[in-house]
Amino acid sequence: MVSLGSRSISKIRAGTVALNICLGRARIFAEAKIFLVGENRAVRRKTRLDRTRKREKMFTLIHQDKNSKARLGKVTTAHGEFDTPAFMTVGTHATVKGLMFKDIEQAGAQIILANAYHLFLRPGIEIIKKAGGLHKFMSWNKPILTDSGGYQVFSLALYRKISDQGVEFQSHIDGSKHFLTPEDVIKIQETLGSDIMMPLDECVHYPCAKEESRAAMERTIAWAKRSKDAKQDTGSFLFGIVQGATYEDLRSDCAKRLVDMDFDGYSIGGVSVGESSNLIYNIIELVTGLLPLDKPRYAMGIGYPFDILEAVERGVDMFDCVIPTRYGRNGTAFTNYGKIIIRNAAYTEDFRPLDAKCGCYTCQNFSRAYLRHLFNAKEMLGLVLLSLHNVYFFLDLTRQIRQAIQEDKFSQFKQIFLMNYNHQTCA
Repeated sequence: MVSLGSRSISKIRAGTVALNICLGRARIFAEAKIFLVGENRAVRRKTRLDRTRKREKMFTLIHQDKNSKARLGKVTTAHGEFDTPAFMTVGTHATVKGLMFKDIEQAGAQIILANAYHLFLRPGIEIIKKAGGLHKFMSWNKPILTDSGGYQVFSLALYRKISDQGVEFQSHIDGSKHFLTPEDVIKIQETLGSDIMMPLDECVHYPCAKEESRAAMERTIAWAKRSKDAKQDTGSFLFGIVQGATYEDLRSDCAKRLVDMDFDGYSIGGVSVGESSNLIYNIIELVTGLLPLDKPRYAMGIGYPFDILEAVERGVDMFDCVIPTRYGRNGTAFTNYGKIIIRNAAYTEDFRPLDAKCGCYTCQNFSRAYLRHLFNAKEMLGLVLLSLHNVYFFLDLTRQIRQAIQEDKFSQFKQIFLMNYNHQTCA
């Protein structure tokens, strides 16, 4: 047997104490780590539940007009709320042509639409990502809806080839070739930081044969499912797009199958591409009748005042169109009494505002004669002032519509507005 000296025994005892201290610390650290992991999981679960609750509350139906299907509502997004019915000012390239965002906001804009196709091509998604997302890039802190660019691919691209996998196209800007899948389009919009996203869909021309329309509808549905599966938990909302051209059975089938997928909202696509007004209204009425009451409905590309009123009457909540600024740049103003073509000689000595009922900056400060002078002199200010007036006119129209719905007077408002608007006393 080996005998140990007192010094060796003391060293062993000290080592044992140190070992126990280390083991104790390790045990405490392990327990703390387990606690933190559990806490993190709980936080993640809570975050997912919070986001789920937010999604459930995306759309609040406040009131429905007693004499029509017109609805008053509110949409809540990560960047704020907007009231419905809502006209979305179009800022295709992350800008509303000719206008500053402060003026658009003062005019009453609560949401802006941008286009993922155009931003993908120019300036490019990486640049916007480095800027901190689309809201920071364009300095707009309110909600943004991005269109997938499906319509632009089919209408602007120099070359396009569609397959079930996606779409190959050649840029209308520089001829460069690209291939995008539905998953790519979702990732692009999530990188942009869109509040409301649209999936890639196939939009057909008018008129279109039924079998071609059916094939496009089936592809749209398949792409919608892939888009929903690809969507990350970023807080963005995703709408399904109802296609089917002018065929009621195709539209019905598409709407029902998309509703079964449970999207955050639903868009009516492929309208206002050359059909008669009655066909458009019939499609809208058919589709809205198949959509859930607790989800927002969006009629894509609808923008004339009379079309907006007809769509609201059929239960549509959201609209967008380039009409206000496009017409403004070309010298046409929308007023409560019809359109004014400001270059006309009739306004040479007309010192009245464009619209005496309008509260916009243009109408409060400038006359028709002055605006005519600006356009004839090819001054930039002319198109800016007319564009600003038109944006205000459409935003104010939807404000008045919301007030009429709240008071159960939408039908009366529509009748009076159209009577005055169609009278064309100032055109």
